Formats: sequence, structure tokens, C-alpha cells
Amino acid sequence: MVIPALPGSGFSQRPRKQGWNPARTARAWAGLMTGLGHQRFGAHGGDWGASVSAELARLAPERVVGLHLTMPHASPLPGDIATADGAEQAMIAKREEFVRGGMVHVMLQGLRPQTLGYSLLDSPAGLAAWLGEHLDLFAEDNGVAQQRQIDNIALYWFTATGAAAARWYWESAMRWTPQTAEEQNAQTVTVPTAFTLFPAEPFPTAKRWAEHRHKNIIAWNEMDPGGHYPGWEHPDVLVSEVRGAFRTLRG
Repeated sequence: MVIPALPGSGFSQRPRKQGWNPARTARAWAGLMTGLGHQRFGAHGGDWGASVSAELARLAPERVVGLHLTMPHASPLPGDIATADGAEQAMIAKREEFVRGGMVHVMLQGLRPQTLGYSLLDSPAGLAAWLGEHLDLFAEDNGVAQQRQIDNIALYWFTATGAAAARWYWESAMRWTPQTAEEQNAQTVTVPTAFTLFPAEPFPTAKRWAEHRHKNIIAWNEMDPGGHYPGWEHPDVLVSEVRGAFRTLRG
């Protein structure tokens, strides 16, 4: 397993130049795999990791044997909204609620990352409050366990990557991410893709919406427990799903 961190996060260096968005990161990860001697590989991701993994599949489809993602980056088209059933209507309402009140971190870090960044580097209490709030908001009812939160917050603090991680949103969310459903879905992914979905995800996606972008979905598994952070909330479930996806591809 090769587990790279996003530029400016965790053990990755803080970028000294602009331009580190998901596409550039995907190219860097392809180069990393080449340097390690792996010409063919699979990729897994959630949140921004799902964006980078999808970009990797788009940029080097001949090298990516398949994807496993926990967050489809695809949106309903007007026709999907007009014909939505009850379950899809609930998803649309949840997405709209998230856009209205849950995307504060996206907007702030996408527009003014450096202002927030000084605080994240200066105050461990401020860093803990900023990260901890979102680790609770986007998880299922009992949230991410406190010890796992502390581990994650400490990783930001001891590497002094709070500001660099915030700038990732400025580089990506507002300067790279497609702004309309049509633009997003036009970035098609053709490699085999397995999805594992969790019910407390704040920005849910229906399978038929994902099919606009992902043209080769081999699995769509909806779990009972879990939220946006399955690796912290239910790591045993996530590991089983990843293994199952790539076992299918290997077969």
C-alpha cells in the first residue's frame, strides 16, 4: 500500500508555489507510483481523496486498474431533479441544507485561507475547535472518537500544516472545481469504479446521478452505519469494502 498525503497536509511538505489542485496532485501521484516501480495500480479515496483518485483515473486510465470511492463527486441534472423519487428528494434537500449552512469551511478556506491559517498555526485550541467541529458535524450521531480526533489534530499541529491545508481549498474548491453539474459530470471516468456509501454523508449522491460521470460502476454498496469519515468511524467496514472491490477487479 502507498498512502500519500495531500500537498500541505500531514507529512507532505508545505507547497512553496501555487497550483497544487487535484489535477496536479494526481499527476504527482502518478509520478510517485512510477518512481516506486508500479506501472499498474488501484486507487481509493474519500472527500478530496476521491477527487484526486478520479483525476488520476482520468489522466492515466491505462494505469489505473480501478477505483474505490466513498464520496461520488457527481450532481443531479435538471431532469434528475424533475423526476426524483422520494429517496432522491430527501438527498436533494440534504445537499441544499449542506450548501446553505454546512459549507462554511469550504467558503472561508476557498476565499480567505491565509487569514484563518494564522490562527490555525498560532493556537492549538483554535485548531482543535476548527477541526473538531467538522469531525463531529459530518460523522454519524456519536461522531469520531475523541482519541482519533486528537491524533488527527496533533498531526496538523506538530507538522504546522494548518495554513497549508486551508490553502488547498483556495487552490481547489474555488479555482479548480467545476461550478455546475454539467461541468462536473462532463469530467467522465471510464475505469471500473466501486462505491461504498454511508448514511450520514452530508452531501449524498444517488447512483443514477453518479452514472452521468462514472461510466463503469461495478459496485454500489450502501452501508447502515457511518458518515463522512468511514476510516475513523468504521475502519473494519471500509477495509472489507476496499478488499472486496479490488478482489472483484483482480478476478
